[in-house]
Order: sequence, then structure tokens, then C-alpha cells
Amino acid sequence: MAKLAEIVEFLGQELRTSEVPDYPGAHNGLQLENGGEVDKVAVAVDASLTVIEDAISVGADLLVVHHGMFWQGVRMMTGGNYRRLKAAFDSGLAIYSSHIPLDVHPQWGNNAVVAKEIGLEVDTKFLPWKGIELGISGQWTRTWEELIATVEAKVGPIISSVRCGEQVGRLGVITGGAGSEVEAVKASGIDTFLTGEGPHWSFPLAEELGLSVIHAGHYATETFGVREIGQKLAEKFGLKYDFLDHPTGV
Repeated sequence: MAKLAEIVEFLGQELRTSEVPDYPGAHNGLQLENGGEVDKVAVAVDASLTVIEDAISVGADLLVVHHGMFWQGVRMMTGGNYRRLKAAFDSGLAIYSSHIPLDVHPQWGNNAVVAKEIGLEVDTKFLPWKGIELGISGQWTRTWEELIATVEAKVGPIISSVRCGEQVGRLGVITGGAGSEVEAVKASGIDTFLTGEGPHWSFPLAEELGLSVIHAGHYATETFGVREIGQKLAEKFGLKYDFLDHPTGV
């Protein structure tokens, strides 16, 4: 059994929650508290009703997610919003969210773990945003075909791709929905961009820019960070943890 306050303090310090900028709806940190004690942790990508119900069903006292409960801003506490909160309140489930702080963490982050999994030796950060850099990159010395096969083996099926050259060259990684940033990514010196998803218009633009792009899935690329948090909490506090897999297909 661990104290919720100690877990929150640990995560806040490690993830630099109060220092790393984010989007207005992220509200990183403890979004819902419980009675103060945690025996089991569940980790997941989204704080959806289904995931909250799954966390309760496995006996979790704390749910750690990448996308928290307030992405759409202030909303009426009716329908699914009401059911989410009521289920969490009734079961004593605390909810903690970490978005950009988890994306960019040098060891636990989605970017870092994806790069490690595919065997990319990272040497540079790129894409400045609000005083931080969102992406990491390194030189890919193997072939395009080997990159595709490795991503599919370690992350999952590739949703779509644009190939603009024989060599992969400098490979940049930003997990999630960074596909709209192809112009800024190319300007940062990236030859091939691995991300989760992007809008339709980013495909012809990437071709015009000569930027190869691989979309490996918004959800799939962002499962890695929360898994790392689950493992770190298990090691630090002696807690049990479960990863709750609820893919969106995107």
C-alpha cells in the first residue's frame, strides 16, 4: 500500500509536471483524488468511460493516463461525463494524467521508448514549441524496408506512409498526432518522420517537401509512456499494475 500524495509528488518531480508546457485541456497531474491510499495502479492511454470501468474491474485505486478527462474543456456533467465521474467516485479511483510531460520525458517518454524499441540512436532534439523541443531524432543507417518492418514489429501495423527518397536519412520521432507539422519538421532537417497520424492535406504537402512520413497510429505510438510509468511505480512503491488496452484504431 502506498500513499497517493507520495505517488503524485514522485510523478510530478520525475515528469516535471509544473514546468513542461501543454495544451489548455491537458490539466496534467492529479485530476481526481481518492481516499489517499493506492494498492494497485492501472495505466492506459485515455480516461474514457470504458477504461475507467476496466480499471475498477481489475481493482485499481489509481488510473494513470496520457489523455485526461478534460480535453474538450468545460462540459455538462451529464451522460458519459456523469457516468465516468460517478464510477470513479463510487469505487475510490484516483486519476492522474500526463500528456506532453510524458511525451518528451528522456527515459519514460513515448518518443524515447519508441526510438529505443526500433533501435534508433538518438542524438538530437527538434521542433521547438513553447520553450521545449517536441521531437527526437537520429541517423537511420538501415534501409526503408527494414524501418517499416521494425516499426510494424515493435509498434504495430502502419496506417499509411509517404516515401520520398531511397534513403531514410535523419529519422525524427514525435508520437501521437504530429502529422500536421510536416513543414516545420522538414525545416528542422528531418528526412523521414515517424508519428502517429496526420490530416489528409499533410500527405501531398509532405511529398512536395520531399519528407518521407510514416503514420504508425496515434493510439499505438502512445501506449509506451504509460506502460513505463506503471513499471516505475511498481518498482518504486511495490505496487501491482495493469496496462488497460483500449485501442481507438486511429
